[in-house]
Amino acid sequence: MNLNEQADKDFSNARRKAFLRRVGAYLRRDPGSNQLLSFDEVKSVLGAVEQVYLGMREVPVAKVVGSVGRHRDFDRAFLPSKGGGNVATRWKKIDQMMHRAEELPPVSLYKIGDAYFVQDGNHRISVARQQGVEIVDAEVTELRSRVPVDSALTARDLLHKLEHRHLLERVPMDRVLPEIKVELSDVSDYRRLATYIEAHGFRLSQLWKRYVSPEEVLRDWYEYSYSPISDMIREERILDAFPGRTELDFYLWIVYHRERLALESRDESISPQAAKDDILRKGRR
Repeated sequence: MNLNEQADKDFSNARRKAFLRRVGAYLRRDPGSNQLLSFDEVKSVLGAVEQVYLGMREVPVAKVVGSVGRHRDFDRAFLPSKGGGNVATRWKKIDQMMHRAEELPPVSLYKIGDAYFVQDGNHRISVARQQGVEIVDAEVTELRSRVPVDSALTARDLLHKLEHRHLLERVPMDRVLPEIKVELSDVSDYRRLATYIEAHGFRLSQLWKRYVSPEEVLRDWYEYSYSPISDMIREERILDAFPGRTELDFYLWIVYHRERLALESRDESISPQAAKDDILRKGRR
């Protein structure tokens, strides 16, 4: 088999894999899991502002999850989504060059968190993955965001990341309380958490009769509101009964449930422990 025939075969195999992945995502009713991310969309969501040139790096191909301007030409596994035109021609040419072990220029990537996006070299990444290459040489520029990102990021995560960013713009948890992993299952709970913390700050300003800085608010909220509940959650291993949920999820459930019970019973003395017990009791029914 000559190189032209080999490239045709490799491209056909790649297109077949792309088709099967698309069908699988459709059957799972989760097309976003197979979608290559748009760098511009992710950048807009995260509000990445600081840009730093990192120079040449060795980058795991599996961590390349998006593209600048070519995200519709390839799927999440960087398999070609189109079977003709420039994509096919360029793909086969790169495939032949790699079979001949010709030296190719490094790809150009943007890095956000632990995820990489192709600025130049989409076809080289695609062929490298198809041929089982695990590491590529890349010229890397990093964009730094307050919102943490890893290479598992998918399209369906972007709304969570946007709300996470809005939370940090309201209350700087990442700077004051970096030990808290801000992870919530319900996208609406990011705003709810910010509202609870801001309400805590309002009560402090009324009590202390002065302006209370966001840093002071967060530290007081952590010590007197969050920490006692989080300690209870860990000590009693409550999350074992709620797989897939987070500590902040349950914190918000307890706070909200306590407020509702107090309103229903007209008893402001109801404790977080009582609210937790009521949640667990109803959850076992």
